[in-house]
Amino acid sequence: MKHVGLNVAADPLFAAAYTPVNGALIVISADDPGMASSQNEQDNRRYAVAAGLPMVEPSDSQEAYDFFLQAIALSETWRVPVLYRLTTRVCHSKTLVQRCPTPPSTARPGKYERNPFERSMIPAHARPAHRRLREKLKQIAALGESSVFNKIVTGVNDLGIITSGIAYQHVREAAPDASVLKLGLTHPLPVELIRGFASSVARCIVVEEGDPYLVEGARTAGVMVEDKLEQYRFGELNVARVRRILARDCSEEPKPAAGKPPALCPGCGHRTAFTALHNVNAIVAGDIGCYGLGVLPPFEAVDTSLCMGASFGVGLGLRHSLPPEDAKRVVGVIGDSTFMHSGLTGLAEMIYNPPSTGFVMVILDNRITAMTGFQEHPGTGRTLDHTHTNRIVIEDVVRAMGVKSVHVLDHTEDPKAFEELLRASMEKPELTVIVARRTCLLVTRLIKEWEECELQ
Repeated sequence: MKHVGLNVAADPLFAAAYTPVNGALIVISADDPGMASSQNEQDNRRYAVAAGLPMVEPSDSQEAYDFFLQAIALSETWRVPVLYRLTTRVCHSKTLVQRCPTPPSTARPGKYERNPFERSMIPAHARPAHRRLREKLKQIAALGESSVFNKIVTGVNDLGIITSGIAYQHVREAAPDASVLKLGLTHPLPVELIRGFASSVARCIVVEEGDPYLVEGARTAGVMVEDKLEQYRFGELNVARVRRILARDCSEEPKPAAGKPPALCPGCGHRTAFTALHNVNAIVAGDIGCYGLGVLPPFEAVDTSLCMGASFGVGLGLRHSLPPEDAKRVVGVIGDSTFMHSGLTGLAEMIYNPPSTGFVMVILDNRITAMTGFQEHPGTGRTLDHTHTNRIVIEDVVRAMGVKSVHVLDHTEDPKAFEELLRASMEKPELTVIVARRTCLLVTRLIKEWEECELQ
């Protein structure tokens, strides 16, 4: 998952750290420094500390492969989940990979053995589980001092750099003569390895993307390493920025070349929806997905966009708190995939705690998870490998949960009628759900191919 996805999974993550795993459990989380396609720039290395999990960070494709096999061994040996932390550039780069000559052992058949003491985290069980976890981390930390995950690249003694992940690649190019401590197991930190390395060089600086996580860990252990300047805490690092970090250059950085802003595809059905929302002067509580692009020109129709499912919560909150004349302008917009992921609980709140002005919710159903790669979801009637399965029909669920005013239409066939439906619904003090269904143009051909394959 991406870094913000781990926020959603945090509840079971923390409990899973206490619950011994019987097979390897690797939690892959990719951070997005610079927010290429995210709503925040959080550093998920903090999760390893907070949850008490070992954390592994590869720096290129080869290590992504090698370290994953090592992470499996680490998880199986200590019966603990391992946080496998990546960043944008590691995920998007390509390097040659040498496969393991000895393939990993085949999966063992599963067998259930009852053990509620380890698997049911009531307080009486969780208290000793926490102590067992801390003891495991202490032993993993000791092994980390000589782990295959960590290595020292010997160079000159006047400059030593502690780094991890993709920053290692930038460091090697920016300062090829420097001594480098590259950390691959970054929680628990190999404190004595860091201490010994720092004492072997005249100047020891930490180069890392994002938060000063390694700096804080070293300084907490009494190792006085040098941190990067605050301005380099933001965005991705590259070779030029690393050179500036090493030179303590605090001058204004060159502005990156302007790129093409993201935009909805030509002919996308969402264009019709956002044009209508703009025309009816709606206050739009938006959501995460392609429809998040409705905040940009030429539509400028979305007022809020926070996280998956927020269109229900924010929209209902605005309806409850604004004066009636403004409240009835509030419309929530969510996509079919996000509705299945995080919208059902919001729908329950909408029905259970309805605003006095009512509420209008538009579900833009393009029959796929479009923005992140055309993944299937429970509303498509196909599994992740595109084979047929049971389908959850959005409008059936909405009606079954108690919404009486439900409209299903292809909003692109008659945009004017869709706009008039929005106006009329906003004026009524009742709960209304509009399912605006138009298949994503990019996936229309693929859906036809999948369905034809199913018939063969």
